[in-house]
Amino acid sequence: MDTPGYVYILASKRNGTLYVGVTSDLVKRVHQHRTGEVGGFTSRHDVKNLVHYEIFDDMETAIGREKVIKKWRRAWKLELIETENPAWRDLFPEITGFPLAPE
Repeated sequence: MDTPGYVYILASKRNGTLYVGVTSDLVKRVHQHRTGEVGGFTSRHDVKNLVHYEIFDDMETAIGREKVIKKWRRAWKLELIETENPAWRDLFPEITGFPLAPE
């Protein structure tokens, strides 16, 4: 059986810095970004809010989609986010079933 794949977009804030990634475990990977376990770009730019994700039947398809989105113009990425998530809500509670802790 193929491993499902997820393409996701994280944002620092509405219309802020964006990060496009791919993973086989969306909850774990986004949690790693949120807690700083993943160093590099997302940590340096405080990119933690899950604003878009897509589910695929297999990782190969997900990786292909990630490559396509990464090549897009920023305006196209913003349109993709706003089509499904016009308020730029953090979707992390949606994928975990738990509300966000108050800041």
